[in-house]
Amino acid sequence: MPDFIASATATPGLIWLIVAVLAAGTVRGFAGFGTAMIFLPVAAKFLSPFEAITALIAMDLIGPLPNMPRAFRDGHPPDVARLGLGMIIALPIGVFILTQVAPEVFRYGLSVITGLLLVMLIMGLRYSGTLSRPMVYGTGVVSGFLGGAVGVAGPPVIMLYMASENPPKVIRANITIYLLVIDIAMLAMFWLFGQLVASAFVLGLLLAVPYLLGNLLGAKMFRPEAERIYRIVAYAIIGVSALSGLPFLD
Repeated sequence: MPDFIASATATPGLIWLIVAVLAAGTVRGFAGFGTAMIFLPVAAKFLSPFEAITALIAMDLIGPLPNMPRAFRDGHPPDVARLGLGMIIALPIGVFILTQVAPEVFRYGLSVITGLLLVMLIMGLRYSGTLSRPMVYGTGVVSGFLGGAVGVAGPPVIMLYMASENPPKVIRANITIYLLVIDIAMLAMFWLFGQLVASAFVLGLLLAVPYLLGNLLGAKMFRPEAERIYRIVAYAIIGVSALSGLPFLD
């Protein structure tokens, strides 16, 4: 057995990573977001920042694939393309910053950003009106920076769409498509920066199995008319994960 495969299967806290992946996949399946906010705070307790994010990217490339046809039918791909153009501008800056910070700083930043997003969502902040193109491009820039710096690219995009008046199925679809796009971009960026960890990538591929099961379960559970229930469940799981990621609570 190659060393990186043996290293992946011997990862400390593997059972907790599997539990986090199942929860993240289920939330992603019915809400269209939440993977990084649920998985990373737990993974960062056992892995280095780049290892945790690499594992996330690997499993996130596979887990959502069964939901992509529906996402392209329900979503607005041109909006996602605008987000992607903004994202690619700031992603390298975020990755560079991640190479300079200590793991504890990464964990605090991750939990704080996740917590702030959760508070804003619970407060019900809403944007009235049509989403303008500059607003979408700018959100992509912020998302790319946060994705590179703390591995959580979703919050700005989630706030943009969930605070809009778009139907729930459109929100869910656009976020699902975009998160797959930024996973591919981050994988390429980590490789360019020499931070792509083979054992962590293999670990992510192994975790993709429970993550895929969670996605399928969540997608089967999804009902547009039950949007409020899905949000409450997603918020609760994200909140618990964000708190668990704080170093002083280890």
